[in-house]
Amino acid sequence: MCGVCGELRFDGAPPDVAAVGRMTDAMSARGPDAAGLHARGSVAFGHRRLTIIDLSARGSQPMIDSELGLALVFNGCIYNYRELRSELEGAGYRFFSTADSEVVLKSFHRWGAECVQHFKGMFAFAVHDTDTGAVTLARDRLGIKPLYLAEGPGRLRFASTVPALLRAGEVDTTVDRVALHHYLSFHSVVPAPHTMLRGIRKLPPATVRVIEPDGGSTEHRYWEPAFTRDPARTTWTAVDWQEALLDSLRTAVSRRMVADVPVGVLLSGGIDSSLVVALLAEQGQRDLATFSIGFDPAGGESGDEYVYSDLVARRFGTVHHKIHIDSSRLLPAVPKTVAAMSEPMVSHDCVAFYLLSEEVSKSVKVVQSGQGADEILAGYDWYPPLTEVARERSAEAYAKVFADRTHADIVALLDPRYSLDHDASGEFLAEQHAAAGAATAVDAALRLDTTVMLIEDPVKRVDTMTMAWGLEGRVPFLDHDFVELAATCPPELKLASGGKGVLKEASRKHLPAEIIDRTKGYFPVPGIRHLDGDVLTLVRDALHSRSARDRGLYRPEALDALLADPNRHRTTLGANALWQVALLEMWLQEMEQL
Repeated sequence: MCGVCGELRFDGAPPDVAAVGRMTDAMSARGPDAAGLHARGSVAFGHRRLTIIDLSARGSQPMIDSELGLALVFNGCIYNYRELRSELEGAGYRFFSTADSEVVLKSFHRWGAECVQHFKGMFAFAVHDTDTGAVTLARDRLGIKPLYLAEGPGRLRFASTVPALLRAGEVDTTVDRVALHHYLSFHSVVPAPHTMLRGIRKLPPATVRVIEPDGGSTEHRYWEPAFTRDPARTTWTAVDWQEALLDSLRTAVSRRMVADVPVGVLLSGGIDSSLVVALLAEQGQRDLATFSIGFDPAGGESGDEYVYSDLVARRFGTVHHKIHIDSSRLLPAVPKTVAAMSEPMVSHDCVAFYLLSEEVSKSVKVVQSGQGADEILAGYDWYPPLTEVARERSAEAYAKVFADRTHADIVALLDPRYSLDHDASGEFLAEQHAAAGAATAVDAALRLDTTVMLIEDPVKRVDTMTMAWGLEGRVPFLDHDFVELAATCPPELKLASGGKGVLKEASRKHLPAEIIDRTKGYFPVPGIRHLDGDVLTLVRDALHSRSARDRGLYRPEALDALLADPNRHRTTLGANALWQVALLEMWLQEMEQL
């Protein structure tokens, strides 16, 4: 919905308002409708606004409530803001706007940092208590909205994007070797608090950090779903689970229609986005705008799935937009897509999301999408091999089916200056899988994917690429009530029917069988999955550039082997290995220019 930023000083100096202004300007795409700055004492806030709720100037930010002694910058949407507003009015609070951001501000005054427990939505916010001088930073449970941090002598800066922090200046841009190891292990996933740059960290999801005027801080995680069986549901049948999950999803999609502007749907033609459309139609939504994207075929791969999205659009009478991207638009979009990234993301469909968002933003400001269902309901092919694995061996088994490279592979790829003498990614997996609260190896994998992998790949991808065009993406499968319920669902029900079985069976009264029983699809961008022509030239140029040679991330012989046969080497999850290493280099070069 917006871009937020700020600077906190701990050394008695005033905040650098010019630096906050540069951060604010750098996020104009996230909030094209308005901008604001506010400084008081040792704190300065900046905000870019995308008007979704309360389109008037009364909803502008930074939002200041002098009576309560609070200043706020907020990014996201609180879907239950109307219910909370009524509760707060009953407690004596007076409102000057109809914005959900003001509900956040009043909620903070009433409940303090515990206000996050009352919110159903996606958010990243900062609140300055002008009486105590403390600043509270918070991020939503599933990390849908980002919040990056950069510490310097006597100060802390925060922003919704990494490029914004780089625009402010004075950031250590040295490559973080632990983050690099994770990137090459986990399909570009870098778990919080690390980022690829040593001088920038990210607030973990479901986390509140309170920063005192002297720079001291406390931090706590306020939400953790339990991937165990709920005793209250032990008698539930498969049908009970189907009905309960579908009912919870109904609520989730209904919540995400809250807006003072029209809300559309990104319709891929897969079961997840198709079910979102079906449930909205069931609830009486008419003339719902839906959007699908397609590309030219390449390397023997089709570039679209229109046959499925057309079927759903006809079935539910949506106002459907088919967006075809010819090959001439693909190459120019690659560097723009990379430049929009706060962190390098290897998935080839980033370009698809970027181009789709560009077109969709011409019609609507808000869209729902089906992202997250595969992680929440076991839709990927790396889950079934874990069914026979003992709980204590789940980390090792997960690494075999998910990790792109072993530690030895990474050492063989990287220049020794960037290598680690220990397997940081393997240690992370071991720690995550060993934690209590997951009943089986499949549960442990789903917990990791829900609370880490999902957040640092598909969720980040949706937010980054939609907000690059001032488009707000909403993800009903990441409604935390739905996630909590799904986490307790027996794994065998999720794994049935080739994955997402419980969802497929629940959908049969709502969707055509052709949608439910089709082979799983992805955003097809064959021009990147299969590297040749101008895109391959772009990759070669990036890896042979002066900047790449000076940085020297990779061993020359390892790079030569990848370049010698650009489409032969694939990671465990099927990504083009050359694209993965080149994408990182392209991203680093884009960040150097800021």
